[in-house]
Amino acid sequence: MRLALGTFLLFSAAANGQAGGKIVSTAPGFTETLFALGAGPRVAAVSQFCHFPPEVEKLPRVGTYLDPNVEAIVRLQPSLALVHAEQKQAVDQLRRTGVPVLAVRNTTLEDMLTSIRQIGDAVGLADNGVRLQRDLRARLAAVSQRAEGQPRRTLLFVVGRRPGRLDGMIAVGKGSFLNEIIRIAGGRNILDDSPVAYPRISLEGVLRLNPDVIVDMGDMAVTKGVTRQHMDSVVRLWEAQSGVRAAKEKSVHAVAADIFVVPGPRVVEAAEAFARMLRPGSTK
Repeated sequence: MRLALGTFLLFSAAANGQAGGKIVSTAPGFTETLFALGAGPRVAAVSQFCHFPPEVEKLPRVGTYLDPNVEAIVRLQPSLALVHAEQKQAVDQLRRTGVPVLAVRNTTLEDMLTSIRQIGDAVGLADNGVRLQRDLRARLAAVSQRAEGQPRRTLLFVVGRRPGRLDGMIAVGKGSFLNEIIRIAGGRNILDDSPVAYPRISLEGVLRLNPDVIVDMGDMAVTKGVTRQHMDSVVRLWEAQSGVRAAKEKSVHAVAADIFVVPGPRVVEAAEAFARMLRPGSTK
């Protein structure tokens, strides 16, 4: 069983006898998991940052994962609201109004994989949750196996910076789920000694660390509408830095895709993409 690139395994909720009530999702990872499980038709509202699958674009918005709109959620009278466990105030407020809440953690890769089973159980699609989790683990293991025996090239992933400039940079650290995805892909996050999930780094710091590969979505966090010209301009910014190994070796990649920042079922696509960047001759 395989999730094709850019698509989901869609399991039939009808086959499981689950009609169910309305579900509200407050984070992209939760939304993508719900659709991957087959609960998409029951999703009544999503967060401002939910863009996949395309069906969610027409749904009402209920704030962000950091600041869910409790009043908007209550008005929808859902049978279940998925909220980050870290948003304790929102969780408590919703429960006081009688809205059933599943408080979910998906900060780490293992959190995300565990949450698939939790969400599947909560929406009455437990068997689908088991299958989806098993499939994702198997695909991640296959990516890791293909990287065995290969040199671990270092990778810097920039997730924030000032537009058009190589300053004010924020990158992926040890505390992010992406740190594990990079390892699975056969690389080493060059900031894996940082306890902070997303540490700041200066251009001088990049020059000192001298990564083999740079992945930059720094001013493309809003991934919709990013042009090829914009992405090419990001690569040129880095290639002007002749002291950086990744720039000299043409190993700078500008990306604008939610697969790299959403802890959900498409993390396998991110792992496969990192593997191609780390080993350009590979097919996965």
